[in-house]
Amino acid sequence: MDADKNQQILGYFIEEAKEHLETLERGLLDLKTTLQDPEQVNELFRAAHSVKGGAAMLGFSSIQKTAHRLEDSFKVLKEQPVAVDQKLESLFLKGFDTLQELLESLQGPFGLREDEADKVVQKSDPVFQELQNYLNSLVGGGAPGGGGDGEAASGKMSEDAALAAIALLRQMLDLFRQAEDENNRQRLRTFCNQLAEMHSDLEGWQQLIAMADAAIARSENNYKTLAPVVIKEIKQATDLIALDKTDLVGPSPVLLDLAGKSVNPGVNLAENQAIIDLEPKAAAKILLKNLNKQQVTTLVKLLVKAVQSS
Repeated sequence: MDADKNQQILGYFIEEAKEHLETLERGLLDLKTTLQDPEQVNELFRAAHSVKGGAAMLGFSSIQKTAHRLEDSFKVLKEQPVAVDQKLESLFLKGFDTLQELLESLQGPFGLREDEADKVVQKSDPVFQELQNYLNSLVGGGAPGGGGDGEAASGKMSEDAALAAIALLRQMLDLFRQAEDENNRQRLRTFCNQLAEMHSDLEGWQQLIAMADAAIARSENNYKTLAPVVIKEIKQATDLIALDKTDLVGPSPVLLDLAGKSVNPGVNLAENQAIIDLEPKAAAKILLKNLNKQQVTTLVKLLVKAVQSS
């Protein structure tokens, strides 16, 4: 896989991470209000979790560690009643600033230099330690992530599965960077088999991995096309499973197409019809590809009108 495709995968991560940063900043700037809505707290947790997973896959250990620390802190907010004060908000925002600084460096002309990243992480150590200690004091000295032994064991199993999946994705990403030969394709398919064994009871996951395997098996699909789709979709599915959103897991129309499968077996589309992904950005790309300028303008007006009247 060439440098352009490496940059494309990195670009996907950065684009997604920037969206998650916006979610984190929005929730932390008014943390007291955020905590009144459990779903908003879940959004903070999901944002940190997703950044952590993407960074782990791409080998950015400093970003992974920082996002993981925030994730652990948000887990306390999810599971324990906490009275928010200025000190807590300040500590969370300082932790957020560390993550933002690392991601901004990654986007810079020289990328994320390991020595500089290590300094940033070391500088943040006292902040995160103080945040953890303060959270413990606010919940009465209990350990973060309270709950029964069964809940803790379940969470540990989920985390272990996510880490194992990320490790396999990193190996797949390395293979996508190598020569496009039959041996490497077979190795990629072996990794798909290992991924399928992780969640044998989840139909959506099994369908996703089966389609990834089928897409890889087709020699007409080059690595430049396969890598961004396969890696991104399996990574997103891993996040969804870890966050107990298993009903959203499954192959996208793009992956189904690469696998040579009908988007929806038994359904024949007319010339003026298209099937779109429910993920907003993916849906937008499909619509922009299939609609002319006038149709896009009309659609935008209708959407704005619908939002204003809702």
